[in-house]
Amino acid sequence: MRRSLAAAAAAILLPVGALTVAAAPAAAAPTNPGVAPAPDAAPSAMVTAMQRDLGLTAEQVRTRIAKDEKGSRTDAALRRSLGATYAGGWLTDGTLVVAVTDRSAADRVRAAGARPTIVARSGATLDRIKSTLDRHAAKAPAASVPGWYVDVTSNTVVVLARGDARAATAFVRASGVDAAAVRVVRTAEAPRTYYDVRGGDAYYMGGRCSVGFSVTGGFVTAGHCGTTGTATQGYNQVAQGTFRGSSFPGNDYAWVQTNSNWTPQPWVNNYSGGNVTVAGSTEAAVGAAVCRSGSTTGWRCGTIQAKNQTVNYAQGSVGGLTRTNACAEPGDSGGSWLSGQQAQGVTSGGSGNCTSGGTTYFQPVNEILSAYGLTLRTGGGGGEPPPPTGCSGYEATYTGSVSSGQSVFQPNGSYYYSSVSGTHRGCLDGPTGVDFDLYLQKWNGSSWVDVAGAYTPSPDETLSYNGTAGYYRFEVYAYSGSGSYSLGITNP
Repeated sequence: MRRSLAAAAAAILLPVGALTVAAAPAAAAPTNPGVAPAPDAAPSAMVTAMQRDLGLTAEQVRTRIAKDEKGSRTDAALRRSLGATYAGGWLTDGTLVVAVTDRSAADRVRAAGARPTIVARSGATLDRIKSTLDRHAAKAPAASVPGWYVDVTSNTVVVLARGDARAATAFVRASGVDAAAVRVVRTAEAPRTYYDVRGGDAYYMGGRCSVGFSVTGGFVTAGHCGTTGTATQGYNQVAQGTFRGSSFPGNDYAWVQTNSNWTPQPWVNNYSGGNVTVAGSTEAAVGAAVCRSGSTTGWRCGTIQAKNQTVNYAQGSVGGLTRTNACAEPGDSGGSWLSGQQAQGVTSGGSGNCTSGGTTYFQPVNEILSAYGLTLRTGGGGGEPPPPTGCSGYEATYTGSVSSGQSVFQPNGSYYYSSVSGTHRGCLDGPTGVDFDLYLQKWNGSSWVDVAGAYTPSPDETLSYNGTAGYYRFEVYAYSGSGSYSLGITNP
């Protein structure tokens, strides 16, 4: 029965799953007996919408969701392990492409199962250019410069120009950035926030907006929908809650604390008479399929085109938004974005409509959870009770179940590789009445060794470990009791 790090340190534990997120270090990689397949994460309403909007068959939809999830996790791991040589990753035809600035890094990308491409500018360089443009946002007229973003596929920063490009060119010049790293791209986009709308379910506050995702005690939504202290009414016009935090412009997020008459559920309205269960909030990669729920246009799907876009609304610029080619219309603002069953964000605004097509932006949900210290409501599949959700603000969230006296390993029965020294953090939340423990293990070249552990007589544990480069994995151990859990992980 596990409990002490000293007793466990010398033990050789079971080998783990396939190397899907790690480049080979000097030490031998862990062996691979195989990884259990992930459960089907394609709700029927989402499958139907993706068939319509992406031109796929039902089987192709399920295949794409699985490939997108795998590629997104690999991209996240390479972003950490490649450090300053990483210049962005994106999915194309199911293949993860990762841009790097030197050839040695390209070998590590191939070792992780992705396709490398050599570029001139690192991701950090592009982010600095974009941040400089952000600082000069007041010099960009919203009517003619709708926004700007890092385009990892072209290794440039794109500045959008509506109509005559002279205003955009002047904005770039006035900001003092390297013009060679910037592309001015003409667009018909005219971004606006989606007021008077509902996303998953409607709520009212003098206008109408959409519930994004349920959190413990309420829900998150768009900041432009209300200011702190604004009262809300639900879809049935019954008193619902109060805005407890709101940020717009600059950001576009808010959260509403609901009263005792309302119970936040881990669901998104699929507008086909049912619900889609939210399983977590792992961020999807550029190129991944993404779907949006809104009361005006129902389920609409597309792909993620770029992250960290600044959108220049008439009310002021908003940074850190994710750009998609899924359409939306007034009535969809604040609503939910999902990749598979992973929460991605809440609708901020967009351009165009669902007849002629358009561009839509969402505020990433993990930033909202971190900003307000909120916990996303999530649920399990197969009729099991939903896993608890007491950990928020971590880079990735995983859910599962474990039986008494047994162990499970995360991420996804596998492991990850960190190429730099730094802090590994884990947060385990188990159900009431059990005693779950959390261990961090490192591969020493021949076996897994515990390097940190948290094992109080409770269902919840947190640990933090400052470690050197290498392979790591988290072990969730059920000291007593069985049930579902959630695990938040952040690593260097």
